[in-house]
Amino acid sequence: MELTKLFTMQAELDSFIRKQRGTNEDVFQAKGLALLVELAELANETRSFKFWSSKGPSEIEVILEEYVDSIHFLLSLGIELGFETITNWPQGKVEGELTELFLKTTESITYFLKDLMIESYINVWIHYGSIADKLGFTQDAIIEAYILKNEENYTRQKAGY
Repeated sequence: MELTKLFTMQAELDSFIRKQRGTNEDVFQAKGLALLVELAELANETRSFKFWSSKGPSEIEVILEEYVDSIHFLLSLGIELGFETITNWPQGKVEGELTELFLKTTESITYFLKDLMIESYINVWIHYGSIADKLGFTQDAIIEAYILKNEENYTRQKAGY
């Protein structure tokens, strides 16, 4: 999947938010925590770990929206480190059931937030790709959902979110 357009859109949104908020403070750690929180929200919507409950997962549209919420922060973290030179979604496969993938992805994010190297950043993308595969998300669906959520984020900012 081509990432250049998404990196560009995210950079523009990040710039807009900084201007709206009138701040240039370092928010890298906050974005890192936000990425972990969004991953947890995604896991919660899939309910993959809720062995004690018979309630099924949320609607696929809700799950996809949570997924792209994570992608916003993943892109933003990469931009902060100059990693937007990655033009395509890194290829690779992480094995495991969905709950295991969430745990492995959490670990990859935590490692990246300490390591801050492009290799560990790429590894997070590979983990997210494996989650997308497990959820049955196509590249087109991810891009379309990202664009819609990006527009919603602008609307929210303009409304004082």
